[in-house]
Amino acid sequence: MAERDARLESFLKSAGWADALRAMLAGDASNRRYLRLIRPSTAERAVLMDAPPARGEDVRPFIRIAEYLCDLGLSAPRIYARDTENGFLLLEDLGDALFARVVERHVEMENTLYSTATDLLAELHCGVPPDHLQPYSPPLTAELAALAFDWYAPIDAATNIAELRRALIEEISAALDANAPECDVLIQRDYHAENLLWLPERSGIARVGLLDFQDAVLGHRAYDLVSLLQDARRDVPPEIEALMMARYIEASGQDAQGFTLAYATLGAQRNLRILGVFARLCLRDGKAHYVDLIPRVWSLLQRNLTHPALANLRSVCAALPLPNDTHLSKLKSKCATVPTL
Repeated sequence: MAERDARLESFLKSAGWADALRAMLAGDASNRRYLRLIRPSTAERAVLMDAPPARGEDVRPFIRIAEYLCDLGLSAPRIYARDTENGFLLLEDLGDALFARVVERHVEMENTLYSTATDLLAELHCGVPPDHLQPYSPPLTAELAALAFDWYAPIDAATNIAELRRALIEEISAALDANAPECDVLIQRDYHAENLLWLPERSGIARVGLLDFQDAVLGHRAYDLVSLLQDARRDVPPEIEALMMARYIEASGQDAQGFTLAYATLGAQRNLRILGVFARLCLRDGKAHYVDLIPRVWSLLQRNLTHPALANLRSVCAALPLPNDTHLSKLKSKCATVPTL
């Protein structure tokens, strides 16, 4: 730790920010941490990303995607200084006005915020994505959906988890192949109200500040819209979801029926994955508060599974335990006790 602290101090000195005041910013589910830096003489602000390579972090994907988004005129943080070897970035400070916080204080702005974020996706999907992105293909996404059986289900498992896992992968692979096979646009994967900042001093879609996009891949154009409108962390009103889906379909010229089916299929995949991820964050990483979000994710999953075309997938998912108090309590009771599977 002392050696890393010394490297951090050296980085800040070389960037001209050694004398800045420092305050910890809220982190995410990764091993990264963020510090707000404020120069005492000018009140100028920046954000330090500390992403330790020894803990599996790599800042290069963030740099590539940030520069691509900025080149499109979007509001990703500009990069002031970088040390890729040690995992330090000095970034533009886009402020604290997360969509989720803005809506809490100004509910009348909800439609404006979500409309602008939806318009951004429609515009982003018109561009040519970077050529280095990996495809978020049906085989990969089906395997990720199986995290629900890997981590969420085993606590109460009374049946053959391996068999159910295979059945899930088979059914969701078939659904993705049939309903959402395209991987032709950049998807940020975590495009939601806790990762979007409102920048009212800017104009148009540049009013949406973008965070946490380093895991961007090539995927289906419905994926980030699902992430935005089926938010694991806050309830998006059904009327907002319906309006934004219609808005995106009109702006992008999509076939409404086909897009709606792709949206439901990707919503099922995403929410199955999140069930597994949130359980894993508790069981493996000791972050029990993610369990409290599971009932909302479950509700979103069930909504997607009502689509008639997903009947076979719905049958397989019926084997997952309900997120009742008993099951959620068992997950929490085993917090930080399962190092790996």
